[in-house]
Amino acid sequence: MNAEAVNPSPGPVPPATGGAVTPAPRRKSRPRLDLRRLGRAALLGTGSAARGRLPDAIGHVVEAHRAHHPDADLDPLHRAYVLAESSHRGQMRKSGEPYITHPLAVTLILAELGAETTTLTASLLHDTVEDTDVTLDQVGEEFGAEVRYLVDGVTKLEKVDYGAAAEPETFRKMLLATGNDVRVMSIKLADRLHNMRTLGVMRREKQERIAKVTRDVLIPLAERLGVQALKSELEDLVFAVMHPEEYAHTRELVAENAARADDPLAAVADEVRGVLREADIPAEVLIRPRHFVSVHRVSRKRGTLRGADFGRLLVLVQEDADCYAVLGELHTCLTPVVSEFKDFIAVPKFNLYQSLHTAVARAEDGQVVEVLIRTHQMHKVAEAGVVALGNPYAPPSEEQGAGDGERADPTRPGWLSRLLDWQRGAPDPDTFWSTLREDLAQDREITVFRPDGGTLGLPEGATCVDAAYAQYGEDAHATIGARVNGRLATMSTVLRDGDTVQLLMGQDPASEPSGDWLEHARTPAARIAIQRRLAARPAASSADAGEADEAADAEGPVRGPAVGDPPAQRPAPVGPAAPRSASADVRVDAPEATVRLAGCCTPVPPDEITGFPVRGGVVTVHRAGCAAVARMKSAGRPEVGVSWGESTECRVTLLAESFGRPHLLADLTEAMALEGAEIVSATVDPPDRQRVRHSYTVVLPDAARLPALMRAMRDVPGVYDVSRAQPQPTGV
Repeated sequence: MNAEAVNPSPGPVPPATGGAVTPAPRRKSRPRLDLRRLGRAALLGTGSAARGRLPDAIGHVVEAHRAHHPDADLDPLHRAYVLAESSHRGQMRKSGEPYITHPLAVTLILAELGAETTTLTASLLHDTVEDTDVTLDQVGEEFGAEVRYLVDGVTKLEKVDYGAAAEPETFRKMLLATGNDVRVMSIKLADRLHNMRTLGVMRREKQERIAKVTRDVLIPLAERLGVQALKSELEDLVFAVMHPEEYAHTRELVAENAARADDPLAAVADEVRGVLREADIPAEVLIRPRHFVSVHRVSRKRGTLRGADFGRLLVLVQEDADCYAVLGELHTCLTPVVSEFKDFIAVPKFNLYQSLHTAVARAEDGQVVEVLIRTHQMHKVAEAGVVALGNPYAPPSEEQGAGDGERADPTRPGWLSRLLDWQRGAPDPDTFWSTLREDLAQDREITVFRPDGGTLGLPEGATCVDAAYAQYGEDAHATIGARVNGRLATMSTVLRDGDTVQLLMGQDPASEPSGDWLEHARTPAARIAIQRRLAARPAASSADAGEADEAADAEGPVRGPAVGDPPAQRPAPVGPAAPRSASADVRVDAPEATVRLAGCCTPVPPDEITGFPVRGGVVTVHRAGCAAVARMKSAGRPEVGVSWGESTECRVTLLAESFGRPHLLADLTEAMALEGAEIVSATVDPPDRQRVRHSYTVVLPDAARLPALMRAMRDVPGVYDVSRAQPQPTGV
């Protein structure tokens, strides 16, 4: 990897002109460092002049800290620096720099984000316990319990003690600590950012390993904690390691655009300033360059990039109402692209992000310019996320003191609570590590409502199974069904943002989850709970497998008792078990052949069908999509041409699933009779956790009446699903 991409200096840089906005008094005293521009300058190789200089000891950290906290007590910082410098004295980084430059650089990153004094103190000391003779007890005696907790939270576990499990167990320990104090993860993210900046001195294999963990774990955590300034630079640094050729191409595109004389973004920015000036709306309008990964994504989406694709406009105002006033002026005076509008102020993202997103088109050439509109406070939170929220141990302000006395803690979001819940059930480090990566990959959340007015936060794509375990934990094993927006729904139903979910619970405390719930569970909490419960019960009998094989067999009945089933588990017959029809109105390209409709897929007109000869001169007719067809084709069985005759009568097997209730069978069979269905045979499985599965083979005088029959069956109270009999998948 290019050394310029990974070795930016934490030292001073020229003032930023297009990223963050700062009040005038602070700008006079000191140009505020912009982390986004620091990272960008490093990636473009424009910060080489500052690279050779080290920070002026603790001075730069103090200066950055005072910019955010002018009244802060700086004594702990000075004492922490003295301890860190003396403890790390003589240690060198692989880059050849004194080791103390690393904790200083990490602390400077956090200071620029606005972290309070305790976080910065712990940041200076974050490697002392791990790499020097300083102990946690000494840190606690000198700096207090909070600093001790933060340092302990980011201290790695020793490979000597944990072996290959050291890394996942370190992250587990760190996440548990983050659950009590989010500042632990803030320090870890800043630590990883500086390590990624200096990754070029390591061998290629280690660069890739660190980059993968950063991509799979640290970047999603930065996103969820809202620390966009760190997340964006981490993405670019990972991009440079994992995709060096695409990174080099993107870097060249960015450099070429930066050298252009004409900038459409600057022209639109001037136009927007004029519009807001005439409307008498105080605002700052800035050009916000896209980071490298964002440019790469846009180039893949749009192909050839134009000038406006390399950045966005950022409009900063004082009050929430001013955001909407700016939006109104832009949509009135410029040409808006309505499809690009998003309101993250009224509906903030789960990581605290708030902003209005819109886009306007240039009249000259039609280039679309994206515009972000937010207040200064929203911008601070958008860049620094939870770091901007200060000390979670601090007493609540007067505004927070109302109500029931509980503090609303935005540093303990729902996703973190869920993560901490499921990790307790992870049986081993490997399961925890793989599940953590999978959980963090689900970067979108939905909110569903309970009937009592409460809410559940779930990842996008979650089902009723996930909702049950999110609400009831292990007690969700007793769930027998759900209503979504007032209608009965299966547990596999995928939920949407804003749905109302009522979970129907059984009364048997020994209830067990259905095995197929694992296929529908999207959250780690649900999957781990189901797996643990299923593993604890006796293994399924071979009779169960025999029943599945029987159902999959092309020449067997759709459902029936397995030979080895205990009497109590055999399906209970409800009607006469009539033999299968030996013939049907099917034309077959084989003289004197007897036709039999396959019970595995029960074809009816106008299904596409095919036939296969079997013993005794019989041709079995299957639906073309039946799994048995693929199985017999692969075995080399010859096909026989078949087609439907003129008669519209059909024989079909239907499967109904319902909740158990009195008189259900009477109501169901009556509804079928009213639709003209002649029930040839029926079986009902024993109730499973108050859910009942029925199988009906019926004859209809006209195949066109099948949809109406299935609708009538679904309309019977308690029945939540009716379907045609389906064969088991190939290989069952």
